[in-house]
Amino acid sequence: MAANLAPDQIKRKSDFSLEYVLDVCERAGIVTLEGRKEILVKEAVFRSRVLKDKGLMKEGAGFIRYEVSPPEIIAQSKSLVPGKDRPITEDEVMEAVGAVLGLQYRKLDPLKLNAEIVTSTLSRPFARRNVVLPVEVQQNRLKVAVANPFDSELFENIKRITGYEIEPVLAAKTDILRIITEFFGFKRSVKAAEKVIQVGVDISNLEQFVKLKSINDIEATDKHVVNAVDYLLHYAFSQHASDIHIEPKREHSNVRFRIDGVLHDIHQLPKNVHPAVVSRIKMLARCDIAEKRRPQDGRIKTTHGDKEVELRVSTLPVAFGEKVVIRIFDPEIMSHDLGELGFFPEELAMYEGFISMPHGMVLVTGPTGSGKTTTLYTTLREIASPEVNITTIEDPIEMVYEGLNQTAVQAKIDVTFASALRNILRQDPDIIMVGEIRDQETAEMSIQSALTGHLVFATLHTNDTAGTIGRFLELGAKPYLLSSVLIGVVAQRLVRSICPYCKRDAFLTPDQIASLGINIPEDSKRRLPVKYGEGCVTCRYTGYSGRTGIFEVLKISDKIRKLIKEKADSREVLKAARADGMMTLRESGIRKMAQGTTTFEEVMAATE
Repeated sequence: MAANLAPDQIKRKSDFSLEYVLDVCERAGIVTLEGRKEILVKEAVFRSRVLKDKGLMKEGAGFIRYEVSPPEIIAQSKSLVPGKDRPITEDEVMEAVGAVLGLQYRKLDPLKLNAEIVTSTLSRPFARRNVVLPVEVQQNRLKVAVANPFDSELFENIKRITGYEIEPVLAAKTDILRIITEFFGFKRSVKAAEKVIQVGVDISNLEQFVKLKSINDIEATDKHVVNAVDYLLHYAFSQHASDIHIEPKREHSNVRFRIDGVLHDIHQLPKNVHPAVVSRIKMLARCDIAEKRRPQDGRIKTTHGDKEVELRVSTLPVAFGEKVVIRIFDPEIMSHDLGELGFFPEELAMYEGFISMPHGMVLVTGPTGSGKTTTLYTTLREIASPEVNITTIEDPIEMVYEGLNQTAVQAKIDVTFASALRNILRQDPDIIMVGEIRDQETAEMSIQSALTGHLVFATLHTNDTAGTIGRFLELGAKPYLLSSVLIGVVAQRLVRSICPYCKRDAFLTPDQIASLGINIPEDSKRRLPVKYGEGCVTCRYTGYSGRTGIFEVLKISDKIRKLIKEKADSREVLKAARADGMMTLRESGIRKMAQGTTTFEEVMAATE
């Protein structure tokens, strides 16, 4: 909308005033006349809310000095965009201003910025004071992201300081300041740690709950390694990362985040800082910081905003030191409903039938990272109540939830899945969750638990539902016992969801149709419509935002019970299940693709 406005359509003012920006937004069709009037009347209220949200209120009355920009005020008003059931964003305001002024708007993605250019071109005090961020150098031109396009004096000063010709691009002030804090703060902490690495790390605090300092608190302390780790965790939380990888190499260490299932390079640590960072993380996770030759596991509980976050830490000796992986468990998992996981209505109804049974066994299968933990925790939360005793056996405990009695496997003291399960049966359980069935003893104990009147949930690492039955029999389970207790099997995968803000129409090519195994008559001219993500500021131009599950739900019918007793192979079980109407993982993915939820590439990657 805003791209069609010519610069002469709006009177250009020398200052970046609220009236000017509202004029741009109204003409761009993202703010109504009524909305404009309300924002002008309540400007002071919205300005105070911005300061309060940023945590800039003093201990007494009033706020720390901070110049609130017009786009921040407009976004804080939460005025709805005409024709869209959502409030206007700071990004949309800046994009509209850029279109009028003929300036490029750029959504700053910290994963795609060069940290060296950001931190070495301008000093942090100068960048923060002037809200400017160097983003790219091309020959003799420096591209800088700014929040005020009219500050010509700033451009002259940067040209004088750097010697480059300056090319401004517009960006949200919130993004610029956040990246300045994260990039400069992390780099400063790492460099300081590199110089004074002999400063020891306090190992006296071994409590499980760790209170991370706020960004402002981090900047006020000189504990450099502590600060670097805190910056790293804050950064991962803000980017919605599911895992942090810290990997030692010959000359340095790589820091990578996994976001929506994909790993991204984030930082490089100097070689001599790596051991100190690892020690700090191990201390927080209550691992033995002196033990560097053996793998270790630990956990950290902390907060992000007003939510608790569970972190699981794993260390592994590799060629150049200790590698650390921190898995971040989404605090929202415990508040999910089963309907939010991605089940189709008929699959959800079938699965809810499984979990409502008074006794029997339900198996959830899939490779690592397929969402089994989320499904099981959501299920247990759904059926938890004061009237039932739910006990879990996990290796390790993924997330702590007070409504469950959770037991961790500890092989060193002979607490295995099987031995723990044997003792749990003496604890008067109603529902049991076995983290993973790996051996014959655990398989047999799980079946016995189901036979004696308990509802048992368990996981296996298999590819599909039919193969799960064969795998269970391979572990030594007796076919006639398994057939009598098994209620259902769920196989699942995670696929990335198309970004709702840049979703576009497309059609499958003949080759893609053939790859999916969809049969269309050769003489048919029918084209199969799908969706894809074009890429926008919201999704970092990936075209994806978040993930959803695809499922294969197998109900154990009398026909399949008979096949289990006969030790039929997985092909026969699959054929019988398909005859009963079961949808395979590939078919579930195709259906999600047809609905515009995910893409051809994601379906193929998840179901090959």
